[in-house]
Amino acid sequence: MSAIAQLWIPILVTAVLIFVASSLIHMVFKWHNADYRQLANEDDVRAAVRTASPAPGQYVIPYCADMKEMGGEVMMKKFAEGPVAFVTVRKNGPPEMGATFVMWFAFTVAVAAFAGWLAMTAYSGKTNANMAGQMVGLVSFIAYGGGSVPLGIWMGKPWSSVTKDLLDAVIYGVISGLVFMWLWP
Repeated sequence: MSAIAQLWIPILVTAVLIFVASSLIHMVFKWHNADYRQLANEDDVRAAVRTASPAPGQYVIPYCADMKEMGGEVMMKKFAEGPVAFVTVRKNGPPEMGATFVMWFAFTVAVAAFAGWLAMTAYSGKTNANMAGQMVGLVSFIAYGGGSVPLGIWMGKPWSSVTKDLLDAVIYGVISGLVFMWLWP
């Protein structure tokens, strides 16, 4: 039996438990709700953005094409005046939660599969479930939390939000590690 085939049960159990944990974090405990604030003039900002009619994508304000332009007097004035923002525009309409949940679940399966495969490769022929679980937990923590730190560094994501993301990643890493220790083949 191939290595990955031996891991399908811990992969799927991990994915389901992380999906449940993330649902509790976001829908019951709601500790990320304070990460998002409303602009005092939201309707005016919405109207201005709607008038510009941007396509879905990522935008930066103020925009400059290259580093040479960034150092120019006009850009420096724009930066000083503000606001300085990174904006993500999605397509119009309510969020498609069904599709988002499917993508999130697929991601949890992918993380568990990759982490499990890595542990299986490292511990092939060895039956050290504790070491394998530790590796799965660490790889899972990095996968779930690692992306938030660059957002704090480069995009100005508040460090309080990054810290909560890393706490989520610790929870997901612990769940992953414990499931793989429990169900290691």
